[in-house]
Amino acid sequence: MVAIEGAVVLVTGGQRGLGKSIVDEFVARGAAKVYATARSPKPSDDARIVSEQLDVTDPHSVGALAEKLTDVTIVVNNAGTTGSEPLVATSLDAVRTVFETNFFGALLVAQSFAPTLQSNGGGALVDIHSALSWVSGAGAYGASKAALWSATNSLRLELAPQGTLVTGVHLGYTDTDMIADLDVPKNDPRDVAKAIADAVEKGETEVLADDVSRYFKSILAGPVEGLSITAGA
Repeated sequence: MVAIEGAVVLVTGGQRGLGKSIVDEFVARGAAKVYATARSPKPSDDARIVSEQLDVTDPHSVGALAEKLTDVTIVVNNAGTTGSEPLVATSLDAVRTVFETNFFGALLVAQSFAPTLQSNGGGALVDIHSALSWVSGAGAYGASKAALWSATNSLRLELAPQGTLVTGVHLGYTDTDMIADLDVPKNDPRDVAKAIADAVEKGETEVLADDVSRYFKSILAGPVEGLSITAGA
């Protein structure tokens, strides 16, 4: 279990969408300070929310922030990008661009802040995956989230000796700007944020935020043909 009350939290991509809801939820639960990052950050009216510039694809940006924010006790790897075109029709450069943010960026943040978490007593690392981590038909986005899921499972073992809780979050379509144009049922990001905060406080290692995620998790042991983006519809 990791206390949110009094914690110092870093949320990447924390100024809009799910990230903003996570920031608001942690503040509501008594976090002493929440660093909310963006490539072009805007100031906050709440003194507990501190805006920070961060490009997770830039090692210098991540390294500089890690050197600056030495008081962080909880890290939420939320920054992400889309890219669901068919892999056979997508250039490798376009695939790499998605992986740079969704996989390598998240891994770089984890590597850079792991020593900080250790020095501050262990804390927690939260990685935002997707139900599409387990589902075919989501192009580079799904592949990058599958890679992050695998990395999170390894990080959980690697960071356990320093007392860091590592929690992976799976969710289906959620009502954010990223998928505003999709005409599909969507989660309320505030509900997802509450589920994440609950998991951190309870010491849980996985969040299945909705029925879509629970469905695909339940059939992972079945035929791979069932793991299609249309199977849960």
